[in-house]
This record gives sequence, structure tokens and C-alpha cells, in this order.
Amino acid sequence: MNYRHAYHAGNFADVLKHVVLTALLERLADKPKPFGVLDVHAGRGSYDLDGAEAQRTGEQASGIARLWPARAEAPPLTRRYLELVRAANAGGDDDTPPHLYPGSPWLISRLLREGDSLQACELEPGEHTALSAALRRQRGVAVHRRDAWEALGALLPPREKRGLVLIDPPYEPPAAEQDRVIAGLREVRRRFAGGVVALWYPIKDAAGSRSFLRRLAALDLGEALVAELCVWPDDTRLRMNGSGMLIVNPPWQIERALEPELAWLWQHLANDGLGRYTLRRLQPR
Repeated sequence: MNYRHAYHAGNFADVLKHVVLTALLERLADKPKPFGVLDVHAGRGSYDLDGAEAQRTGEQASGIARLWPARAEAPPLTRRYLELVRAANAGGDDDTPPHLYPGSPWLISRLLREGDSLQACELEPGEHTALSAALRRQRGVAVHRRDAWEALGALLPPREKRGLVLIDPPYEPPAAEQDRVIAGLREVRRRFAGGVVALWYPIKDAAGSRSFLRRLAALDLGEALVAELCVWPDDTRLRMNGSGMLIVNPPWQIERALEPELAWLWQHLANDGLGRYTLRRLQPR
């Protein structure tokens, strides 16, 4: 495996993904019935922002570290997410940006109620070992060493018959990974049609992003919402100008909840006021 998320932990794309994830889990928790979460690209669970990988790229400086001084002003969902990041750094200096960044499975595990569950999947041996350590003794959590795409067929539907599937692949190589995403979404639709799905994707150029969204729209997934945050213009010659989250079966009024969050994130993370944020329904094209 060439991709290591440790190089990118805490960047602006992580911030978007985890604010949206927090919003979805809080909406699921609005109803008393238990829910299950399947995180199929779980990673290691926690990342050292002082480590060699994170320091080599410095991406957290334009993500979580940039938000930290303004966290008291953040809208509710972003504030809740930042509180969780702070909890992962318990004992640290509140005025200093975090030195540990919690991954999706860690954040999910802290948002579960009694009776809820998390199935976290990671195939790479070293990452799986670290994930198991990060989530040890967490109630309702099971860690699996298995392939993400195989897990969609094996672990759905959850026993609770309601919940969320998080799909967060590295898109390496991009075309092949997009094909796997399409096949994976079809499998989720077949096995867990009523479940909420949160799919993360990178935005490297406008044409490529539009093409991928057209492919997603053609799947007839039912109701779906697109939330995007670009910190540079779409066609800036960088590795990644922005990222998006496709939300299938979005919870009621989630758009109203997310709009001020995206606006605030764009205001604080966009470079020189460039880029954009978008929140819209995915329409067949």
C-alpha cells in the first residue's frame, strides 16, 4: 500500500469529512432506536501531527491548526467536532494546536450511544494493529482486518437495520478507485438501501469532478446530497483543490444544519478568499 493518511491527517479535507460525519451521527442519534456504523477505510484511528509524516507535508497547518484559534466562534456542529479533537488531546495546552488528530473511527466511537455499534475495517497490517490499539475497550466497537470492498458485502446490513456507511478511499489510482466506488455503492444499495452513505472524494480539477458526479448520479441512488469545500479554485494546478462528501439518504433537514457550517469552514480555510463551498442535491444528468 503506497498511501499513508499520516501524511495528510488534519488537513482541510479531513475537517470537511469529519464535520459532515459529526452532523450525520448526531442526526441518527436524534431517534432513540440504535444504529450501526460501517467504516470500511478506517486507517489507524489516531495520527501524530508532530510525527515525521505529518511534518513532511505540513497539511494540518492549513486545516485543523488554522481553525484552532477560532474554535470558540465555530457553529454548533464544527464546535462539537473540535471538542472531540480536544478530547483526543486531553492534558494538552488548549491554546496550542493539537498534536494528535483522531481519525474517523475514533470520532465515531465517541459519538456512539449505548446500543449503537461500529464495525471498523482496515486491511494493512500495521494500520490495523494501530487501529485496534486506538479503539481498545470501546463499547460496541469491532475492528476487522479485511478489504473495504469485500466488507460492504459481508457486513451489511448492520444488526440494528439502520445506520451509516462511511466510504473514504485514497483514490489511488483515481480511475480504478472510482470504478470500485461505483461497484461498492451498488452493493450498498442492494444490501442496505435505507442506510445513510457518506462518500468522500477529492476535487483536483473541475472536469474530473463533474465527470465523477455524473457517474454517481447515473446510479439512481435515490435522494442524495453533495457537500463540497474548495480552498483553491477548482483548476489550480495542485494535487487537491478541494474535496466533497456525497450523502445518500440524507437525514431530514441536514442541509439546513450543514449550510452555516460549510460557510464558516470556507471563511476560515479558503486561501485568500478563493475557492468555494457548495451544498446541493445530486441530480441525474
